[in-house]
Amino acid sequence: MFIRKNVLKLAIPIMVEQTFVMLLGVCNTMMAGYIGEEAVSAIGMVDSINNMFISFFAALSVGATVVVAQQIGRENPKKANETARQALVSGLILSTLITLLIWIFRIPMINTLYGSAEELVKVNAKLYLEFTLLTYPFIAVEQIANGVLRGCGDTKTPMYITMFMNLVNIILGFILIYGINDVEFLWFHINTPSFGIAGAAISIAIARLVGTAIIGIVLFRGSKVIKIRKVFPFKFDIKIQKSIFNIGIPAGIEQVLFNTGKLIVQIFIVTMGTASIAANAIGMSIASIINVPGCALTLAATTLVGQYIGRDDIKGAKSTLIYLTKFGTVCLVSIGLLFIPIAGWVSSLYTDSPEVISISATLIRSNSIALLIWPISFILSAGLKGAGDTRYTMLTAFIGMWIFRIFTGYILGVVFGFGVLGVWIGMYADWAIRGTMYCFRLKGEKWLKHKVI
Repeated sequence: MFIRKNVLKLAIPIMVEQTFVMLLGVCNTMMAGYIGEEAVSAIGMVDSINNMFISFFAALSVGATVVVAQQIGRENPKKANETARQALVSGLILSTLITLLIWIFRIPMINTLYGSAEELVKVNAKLYLEFTLLTYPFIAVEQIANGVLRGCGDTKTPMYITMFMNLVNIILGFILIYGINDVEFLWFHINTPSFGIAGAAISIAIARLVGTAIIGIVLFRGSKVIKIRKVFPFKFDIKIQKSIFNIGIPAGIEQVLFNTGKLIVQIFIVTMGTASIAANAIGMSIASIINVPGCALTLAATTLVGQYIGRDDIKGAKSTLIYLTKFGTVCLVSIGLLFIPIAGWVSSLYTDSPEVISISATLIRSNSIALLIWPISFILSAGLKGAGDTRYTMLTAFIGMWIFRIFTGYILGVVFGFGVLGVWIGMYADWAIRGTMYCFRLKGEKWLKHKVI
């Protein structure tokens, strides 16, 4: 397969960025793993809650990316700038309201969703949730800003910022999780306490704050295309907001449905015991490492298809999306095959529990095989969003998640006793069904009738 230079130019910085996004969570999970199974389990449980709400900010980011990409395709930078301003203000308001709401119900939420978990796991989960939910506004601003820059074709700036965020997180995470015992630096003896799982939460919160501050400076100073001159006085532009939310709301509902389903599946896993919860968290973490190229290509697909649609180049949009899907399949299958023989060793980097290592290694091997169908489910979906076809992807997410993943996962994992592996097989069934539906959609022309500008 020949490699398109325009795809690589956009995708490689995103790939590097996504590597560091992945490392942000992986390093925390890995460091927490040596605090104990309870800490890893708590982080995995809370991340299921966080992802459900953070996904809505990501959906607004998709809305901003698509609208900006199509405006750039039409060579209208003035509208692209105003779209960025409108999206950031909307995201900040919504994320603040969600933060306040979750803070009020944080303890009943943990007790209701994870009441069957061990008491120490629930205590850790409550602590981790309290710190991380306060970063929702930072996440919203950063994701939307990154989406705007990607829509302009600038993938390097988000990459550099994410790299720096990860560096901050790793250094602070190590110091705050484990503490420093009598280390000499110049003429000083440094001693700091160990904060355990609270240290993991604080470090990632500070990293997100730093990233938000930097991306804000970038947008106000201006890049080649985007420059926000001032926020106030601010007036909602109904036409632009409608364009953003016409994409963002269906994408948001899709993500909320998707992550609510994942949360329900997480509840199934909680009933299987602490070892299964920890193995699932570790398996998901390792899967995110394997899947970096796939995530990068999904973001590239949204931007590239959006720009082609903005230029009214339908043939270019379709051929690029098909190419990205094929390229993603080759990349992911190749990486997945490498992880099959080393799954146990990689799992042992997170924990020294033989039971957890055994379960997570099985999950990773199954995931490596299932990656053959991942691109048609996710890269095609991202490309359809770039064309504005978010209502169809919302429908498929509902069908795949609620009819296939949850039902199959429950039957295999709980009823037939396959455990976490049964739940993951339900996930693969979801990928296959949605991917098939996207392939049929791409063959027709309905996905091309949702241009937002």
